[in-house]
Amino acid sequence: MAAPREAGGEAAVAQRIDPAREPGLSPEQRRFMAQVELAQRQRALQKRLRGRNVLLALGIGAVTAGIYGYTFYSVSQERFLDELELEAEAARARASQRERSAAT
Repeated sequence: MAAPREAGGEAAVAQRIDPAREPGLSPEQRRFMAQVELAQRQRALQKRLRGRNVLLALGIGAVTAGIYGYTFYSVSQERFLDELELEAEAARARASQRERSAAT
């Protein structure tokens, strides 16, 4: 069965009709059309929300990974500074020993 043709030669696909003004529709058909439109709107909304939820989850994951990364980096820097401070104290101790041995 071929699709009905318009004057321009193209097929009339999914023409939108107003159920309230269409004379050949029964109340049951109108109710069914309203249910289908509502379901389509809900699916579109869910799809949009799903996309936003994915973006939000990725953002939260990136922030969390950043916090952990920064924490690990700062802890390693603290260890480095602690080791540097220990080396500085040892160098001061050696220098004071050299000064004492040179003075005697």
